[in-house]
Amino acid sequence: MDKESVLDTLCPVARSEAVVGDRWTVLILRELFMRSYRFEEIQAQTGGTPQMIASRLKSLEAEGIVERRRYSERPPRYEYHLTEKGEAFYPVILALCAWGETWMKSPDEGRAVQYTHLTCGKPAGLGPVCESCGKPISREDLSAALNPAYQRERDERWEAFKRSR
Repeated sequence: MDKESVLDTLCPVARSEAVVGDRWTVLILRELFMRSYRFEEIQAQTGGTPQMIASRLKSLEAEGIVERRRYSERPPRYEYHLTEKGEAFYPVILALCAWGETWMKSPDEGRAVQYTHLTCGKPAGLGPVCESCGKPISREDLSAALNPAYQRERDERWEAFKRSR
């Protein structure tokens, strides 16, 4: 189903996929949820070309998922932040994370991100409810700590990106 005909269907999966259904868009959203708001940070962590990232950010902005905020006047520079609509995508990211941890990794690798449920102060698990207290979790109820190996991976990507400029 192409983007033009997606509005001809009432299927919410088809309509959603038309907006967020490619790898680059999902990786950009992952970065925004990880609080990487600047273009260069997003590019470094996704590995996308500047044109690819710019194109996806413009689409996300047009869909009302992301908003640009100027942080520098000279030269003009922007950060990208999730709107309420964008924040509502968090359960999807959490579900992709849970599926990937369960099916795409070996158990000896450990979880890439350990979530703590701030309400009970204990491990939250992979959602949508806290594995410790059983209450539903939301993004604002979680504290995230990156696995040291995953943190090194992200740091190495950032350093490689800076060296390539």
